Amino acid sequence: MKTLTQLSKVAPILTLALSLLFQAQAHSAVRVGLVLDRGGKDDNSFNAAAFKGAELAKKDFGTDLKYVEATDDNAFEAMLRSLAQKKFDIVIAVGISQVDAVKKVAAQFPQQKFALVDGIVDLPNVRSLVFAEHEGSFLVGAIAAQVSKTGKVGFIGGMDIPLIRRFKMGYEAGAKAINPKATVLTNYVGMTADAWNNPAKAKELAVHQFDAGADVVFSAAGASGNGVFDAAEEMKKLAIGVDSNQNGVKPGYVLTSMVKKVDQAVYMACKDTVKGTYTAGTVVYGLDNQGVEYSVDRFNEKLLSVEVRKKVDELKAKIIAGKIRVPDYYKKK
Repeated sequence: MKTLTQLSKVAPILTLALSLLFQAQAHSAVRVGLVLDRGGKDDNSFNAAAFKGAELAKKDFGTDLKYVEATDDNAFEAMLRSLAQKKFDIVIAVGISQVDAVKKVAAQFPQQKFALVDGIVDLPNVRSLVFAEHEGSFLVGAIAAQVSKTGKVGFIGGMDIPLIRRFKMGYEAGAKAINPKATVLTNYVGMTADAWNNPAKAKELAVHQFDAGADVVFSAAGASGNGVFDAAEEMKKLAIGVDSNQNGVKPGYVLTSMVKKVDQAVYMACKDTVKGTYTAGTVVYGLDNQGVEYSVDRFNEKLLSVEVRKKVDELKAKIIAGKIRVPDYYKKK
């Protein structure tokens, strides 16, 4: 009885000790703050890819992930500042629309680690994660021109900004590398950030392009691209996805996707923070390091013949070897 009495007195102390231990372990987890652009984590595009990378890091390294979705461009700065003030170990901003907000907040919190997807901020505490979109777009342009029966292909961009014109320039160059007489019909969803999340407008533009003779349309418009997929399905034409592998969104109507490894870039930023190997600076993901690519899977493999894949892989090898220089909108002057 004496032993049981002693144990009954010790038990609460052990319980408290274990509780404090678990709290300490929970608190020691690396905290990742993710600020998503318009369209949110379910946009099937770059936001979804960023979220996927952060979730995988959470699974692999036990990070504590908090994500927020902006509904207005004016919210970016406040969201970033809130995460920085709460001393998250790394704050990751997704989308070129956040460049100015990251530049301002990162300067105010010089000890805080940041990462920015799709934009460059030259500060000692910011890792800029950028992609060779023009290279990947060249490949899907070459695919589109090979598959097209009309000689007309389409491009629908989201917001009319240099980044999206970079997609378009690469896409057009790829199409003309296959068919110098190819026509590329081009439209942009809008001039404001709403362009990334307006599938109805994108569908309207896609229908117009299909009616004008295009039989393949490449969408670089974030969540708006869902409207392009709807138009392709309804009109029995083909669409090309962007950023994430979107082949399964409308199986049989998505020819391929120009994939940007946003998930990989975000994952590595989280991993390096966990391992203590985070560095600032600009990291470029292109064809040479498999940062961009065209996608083939069970949803579209029947749409891409062996001959089409062989030709595009030859072009890819020449780009990597420097034998083909893909025109870049950022360097056009």
